[in-house]
Amino acid sequence: MRWRFLLVISLAANVALGAAWLAARHRARTQAESPADAAPSQRTTRTNVVVRQQFFSWDQIESDDYPTYIANLRAIDCPEQTIRDIIVADVNALYARRLATEVLTPDQQWWRTEADTNVVRAAFDGIRKLEQERRALLASLLGTDWESRDLASLPRPTQPGIPLDGPVLGALPDSIKQSVEAINARSQTRMEAYLSAQTAAGRAPDPAELARLRAQTRQELASVLGPAPLEEFLLRYSQNATDLRSDLRQLKYFNATSDEFRAVFRATDSLDNQIESLSGDDPATQSQRQALLQQRDAAIKLALGPDRYRQYTMLHDPLYRDAYAQAQAAGTPEAVDTLYQIAVASAQEQSQIQSNATLTAQQRQADLARMQIDKLTANAQALGQVPVPAPPPPPTPLVTTHVIANGDSLLTLANRYGVSPAAIVAANMNVDIYHLKTGDTLQIPTPPPAVPAQ
Repeated sequence: MRWRFLLVISLAANVALGAAWLAARHRARTQAESPADAAPSQRTTRTNVVVRQQFFSWDQIESDDYPTYIANLRAIDCPEQTIRDIIVADVNALYARRLATEVLTPDQQWWRTEADTNVVRAAFDGIRKLEQERRALLASLLGTDWESRDLASLPRPTQPGIPLDGPVLGALPDSIKQSVEAINARSQTRMEAYLSAQTAAGRAPDPAELARLRAQTRQELASVLGPAPLEEFLLRYSQNATDLRSDLRQLKYFNATSDEFRAVFRATDSLDNQIESLSGDDPATQSQRQALLQQRDAAIKLALGPDRYRQYTMLHDPLYRDAYAQAQAAGTPEAVDTLYQIAVASAQEQSQIQSNATLTAQQRQADLARMQIDKLTANAQALGQVPVPAPPPPPTPLVTTHVIANGDSLLTLANRYGVSPAAIVAANMNVDIYHLKTGDTLQIPTPPPAVPAQ
């Protein structure tokens, strides 16, 4: 409330000056109307000036009780519109502080890769409840038509701000919050100006320059924030924290706790800044970048511990993520490693089958089908499930390769191998069977088994 002190002082001073001016005019009028020859002892001076206190402290007007506060403002003849502006601004500030410190929003859970729907719902309900309380309080103080009679046009920022709420950022003094908002606005302006200039010049942004701009913002923030608020701000809004959340979101099932996220961020933040500041692809820079990446990996391992680090690294493999999802869905999380080994072996076998140039298309299809059945059977066994019998793969037709010699014809080959000419034609759809020459090859199908006589 103290920021309005100058406003009220100015208002009181104007009232006092006005009263003094009226008194002076009244005295002048009285003296002009008095007889010139009247004795001084017989002259009577009258005034309607009410002596009022011209100097007061703000503590005499301000009150935590809004009705008393309003009464004090009216007692010094503060205009009703000004009273309304003061009370509306003060109530808005009160509920802004409550909103920043009492409502848990998804942004405050910076370690989560996906927003908790329960938190989203609770935040919506909390914001709505506070807004209802705010409007009800203003209506009780200023009347139900306070909003329609409010002539003040409150300023709005030209750039959207960032939420400074929660137990750490929400408790910051308003002056500090304003400084942080100003720093953030300058940072956005610098970043947008650089990106626009690079686009206009047809050049891609330089990662090293982007890192320098972010470092400048950090220095400005560190000048107004203590260590704890600065870390909270960086955990929520820095590029490194955003990249870390994106990495964990890709892993899907890692579900880092707040302590784990904070530990990894602390371990990697400085290294990420160094990596981003490197510019160029020369051998020395590449070697330096590789060394920093190795340090980063070791730092993550130390921050997470061996078990969680193994899960962190394994979940970067899509095959392991699929195995993890399958084990969780079956209620047997202990089977994830076995399922992963089956998946790796099956992938290798599939690659070998597809790259085997000696197989015909039918043989390759049959081998892939068999491999898939073997994988399903092994998975079912690993999960403790009874494998569902699968239909047998289509039998691979047995054929004999025949090299055409002089005197061979479709009819003689059919008689020799005991198959019909139509069967030979069907097995050699891509061959001009009626214009064969010596040295050509035909696939002769195996004759069907003989039906025993009844």
